[in-house]
Amino acid sequence: MYYDASALIKYFPYFLPAAWMTIKISVLGILLGLGLGLTAAFARISRRTVLNAPARAYVYVIRGTPLLLQLLFIYYGMRSVAGLDAVPSAVLALGVHNGAYIGEVFRGAIQSIAPGQMEAARSLGMSHCRAMIRIILPQALKRAVPPLGNQFIIALKDSSLASAITINELLLKAQQLASSNFMMMEMLTVAAFFYLFYTGVFTWLFARVEARLAVSART
Repeated sequence: MYYDASALIKYFPYFLPAAWMTIKISVLGILLGLGLGLTAAFARISRRTVLNAPARAYVYVIRGTPLLLQLLFIYYGMRSVAGLDAVPSAVLALGVHNGAYIGEVFRGAIQSIAPGQMEAARSLGMSHCRAMIRIILPQALKRAVPPLGNQFIIALKDSSLASAITINELLLKAQQLASSNFMMMEMLTVAAFFYLFYTGVFTWLFARVEARLAVSART
């Protein structure tokens, strides 16, 4: 048994639909996670128990159970209740999972802003909501960028678990092709190339965002 490097180029086009599926469910899951995370962050810092308690429970449950379990739970549960297909189930699972972690990132960033800034904004006549949107959130978002970048890369790699519910993403495509051509290492190499490419793009984009925000903070 030997490693056939020529197979990498030969089978590369076969991975393109799976590569698109991987980036699609990853991006949609991240966008859903951003919305859920920001909502959870505001609920977590709220003094109202009716908001704080469910948000704390959500974060505790999601962070305390593996993503694969959540994915299977949502897929089989929602399919029987609402007839949800595999792709929407994967997006929902990734969004719910990432939302808990993104929520903690946002919460930490918001609470890292000096309380005096809110007090100063309120003394100028701003409402709490207006001060949060115009004064606190812009600063918190700058501080949240590095951990958000890390979480987005983790979410991209976590999308490989969607193969468990038969979504034809990169890892499942590699396994399917290897079962027919008996080139497991070669097919896994092609899949690894796409993951490395995607994570490289994400890393570059977030580095540019961090640099841009650093420049704006100095001006």
